[in-house]
Amino acid sequence: MYPTSIRSRAKHLSFLMLTLGALSACSEAPKQGGGHAMPPAKVSVQQVTTQSVPFDIELPATLAGDKEVEIRSRVSGIIESRNFEEGQFVKSGQSLFTIELKPFELAVEKSKAALQAAKANVEQTKRERDRLERLKNERSVSKRDFDNSVSAYDVAIANLESAKVALREAELDLEYAKVEAPVSGIVGRELMSEGSYVSGPSVLLTELTDTSTIRARFGFSEREQLAIRKDVESGLLSLPEHNEFDTTIILQDGSLYAQVGKVNFSDVRVNRFTGTSELQARIPNENGELRPGQFVRVKLSGAVRNNAIVLPQRAVLDNGTGKFVYIATKNEQGTTVALPAPVKVGEWVKLNNENMWVIREGLQTGQPVIVEGMARIFFPGMPVSVSEQGE
Repeated sequence: MYPTSIRSRAKHLSFLMLTLGALSACSEAPKQGGGHAMPPAKVSVQQVTTQSVPFDIELPATLAGDKEVEIRSRVSGIIESRNFEEGQFVKSGQSLFTIELKPFELAVEKSKAALQAAKANVEQTKRERDRLERLKNERSVSKRDFDNSVSAYDVAIANLESAKVALREAELDLEYAKVEAPVSGIVGRELMSEGSYVSGPSVLLTELTDTSTIRARFGFSEREQLAIRKDVESGLLSLPEHNEFDTTIILQDGSLYAQVGKVNFSDVRVNRFTGTSELQARIPNENGELRPGQFVRVKLSGAVRNNAIVLPQRAVLDNGTGKFVYIATKNEQGTTVALPAPVKVGEWVKLNNENMWVIREGLQTGQPVIVEGMARIFFPGMPVSVSEQGE
């Protein structure tokens, strides 16, 4: 057996030798690898070119019917019947409400009788005028009596015309009492029930909406309009003729409505509260899939951005202070390295089913932009092994 002190010294000696061995190994590791630099990252590049690309605008919008009509009675009376089911489709000219007809039918009969009396009076005054005219020629009647007969005949003619107008008014009131739909569309709920008295046009009976065509209304900010105007003036952007953009509806679930409409109105005024001006597009809606009041997005198409630089979205990176791309370029030693280049981006476009960035500033034609292998670039200036995209 060895004394305890001897065993303790042996353990310390063994630990010291292991530590020195580890340090020696660490010091030798760099020497073993010092002769081999990090291999270049394999990347693909795309040469910067210009091309014409579509310029689309997406905006939130609210839908409204092509015609939204308030149904009111032009005459006063008791509602005799409601002639529709709430929410149903009605045709133009269909009776929606019937105001009690009997008073209006009596008014028509009374006007017809007054018309007959006026006709009879005309015939009587004409005969009297003709008789006095013959007597006047024979100098058997005074000029005053003849003039009175002529005036009586003229008054009878005027009364006849007035009676005709009164009859047309009575017939018109009888027609108005049927409260017909002015347009075809979907009728809303009744606001006045049968048996209620309506005092005329001041009382709203129901509402009717023509949904065969839908209007999409949306605001376009003044700032965006100014930017577009500048691009148009500089030739970078071409707009459709008369600014009649094709309009596609994007529904809440992201799906596209099949029918495409056109922008048909742009307000010259700017809303002082929102800083936007209102635009409107009309979209066919024969099947009634779109409904008034829906919140959707509209995509305005038809404009073209000229001489644009576009890159795949994956090629554009963000370092927190701005967007940039990597350019494959030669350094002073002639090695191809990846150097960052800050860029200013515009809108997204879709080309060949791939999302692309429009690059507004920062690149020139012919520059090789790295579009594949960015994840292998660990620091700016790292050597890269370049192949053209697609190789």
